[in-house]
Amino acid sequence: MTLSLSGQKVLVYGLAKSGVAALRLLCQQGASVTALDARGEEALGDVAREVKALGAALVTVPAPPGLLESQALVVVSPGVPLALPELRAAAAARVPIWGEVELAWRALTSVPLFGITGTNGKSTTTALTGELFAKGRRRTFVGGNLGRPFSEAALTPADWDALVVELSSFQLEGIQSLRPRGAAILNLTPDHIDRYASHQEYGEAKARIFQHQHDGDFAVVNADDAAVMGLATQARTPVYGFSVTGRPVVDAPKLSGLAVAVDGGFRLEFLGESYRLDNRALRGAHNAQNAMAAALLARLGGVPADAVQAGLDSYPGLPHRLESVRVLDGVEWVNDSKATNVDSVLVALRAFQDGVWLIAGGKGKGAPYAPMVEAGRGKVKGVLTIGADSEALARAYEGQAAVHACGTLAAAVAKARELAKAGDTVLLSPACASYDQFKNFEDRGDSFKRLVGAL
Repeated sequence: MTLSLSGQKVLVYGLAKSGVAALRLLCQQGASVTALDARGEEALGDVAREVKALGAALVTVPAPPGLLESQALVVVSPGVPLALPELRAAAAARVPIWGEVELAWRALTSVPLFGITGTNGKSTTTALTGELFAKGRRRTFVGGNLGRPFSEAALTPADWDALVVELSSFQLEGIQSLRPRGAAILNLTPDHIDRYASHQEYGEAKARIFQHQHDGDFAVVNADDAAVMGLATQARTPVYGFSVTGRPVVDAPKLSGLAVAVDGGFRLEFLGESYRLDNRALRGAHNAQNAMAAALLARLGGVPADAVQAGLDSYPGLPHRLESVRVLDGVEWVNDSKATNVDSVLVALRAFQDGVWLIAGGKGKGAPYAPMVEAGRGKVKGVLTIGADSEALARAYEGQAAVHACGTLAAAVAKARELAKAGDTVLLSPACASYDQFKNFEDRGDSFKRLVGAL
């Protein structure tokens, strides 16, 4: 299948990063493009200037009557719900509605695609899978919902031997033919309740990753997650599972092979292969699951075993997610600024045995802190609070752990330097948004790294 849109009228709905990448691809293909966005020209700034430089027309929502129905194709950004009345009207007029990833796929069908979805862990697994393929000497594009939009790969299709793409439920809603050679669902927990009528509907959007697979393809699923195993019954290809217990929670579908966590690593039982996991960037049970999923995708995708182990050893981790910053006088400093809610802190705490000095606080989200107090029992030596929710955190930890009210991140780092002893860990895992003191979680994490680097 090839992409042939020269001279065709195409509308791009939504000018966030993916929409802009789609617009570039369409202009490269010679389409006559109209860009539609809720923001006006002034608010769009550089994006509006690029739209004009590419020769596309710019229209602000609401679209003029009949505009969408007059197109040969409408391409939507992931943030634009397909249930909007104007999109339903276009679909009723038999105008094809594609998501941005579908557009990119139409230009890339000759390159093997490995797609990864789920509620949590998608970005780490996608980046790690990309690392494994790269160690296998594949020219690998890594992107999608993570980092670079998929359409950027389609601008230079001859550059790639493999495509490793994170796919959100929003992106999967807009596929018509996208066919992963390997498709992985990592887990399924309630999320995006503002977009989906039910948890089942959310899961069905995830299961679309299997929809266009056929002979020669395969699926990878979390065998410890009953909801994921339920979705896997929709796969029409061999299904491989990964498990930290070694016992799939249900009997169906019948698995063609299983990866099982063991002390210090995991085994691909159906291949008789064992792998080490001693990379700090992959600590914790959740990362063992991510690593098993990535290894299954890579080995079944043809990456040699020694390259998989090399990738597991060299993977640097993603910034701001349990990122080891440095070890100073025997104390490890870890940046987990991406942990903007309590659930994320629970995952972080499970990665450590004891000796944790926890830096937490910021703009709270109203969730109770009791679960992280409980999860840190016997592990957290003290809490250093920062930001607007300091008092709420102090009340939660009262009588459970020593609390040091620091106010700012700089003061917390200085206090932690004073308190922590060799063998301890200083963990920035705030459980809160950053907006009361920083631009975003990246700014907060970068500030932490600068402060720790200056010690």
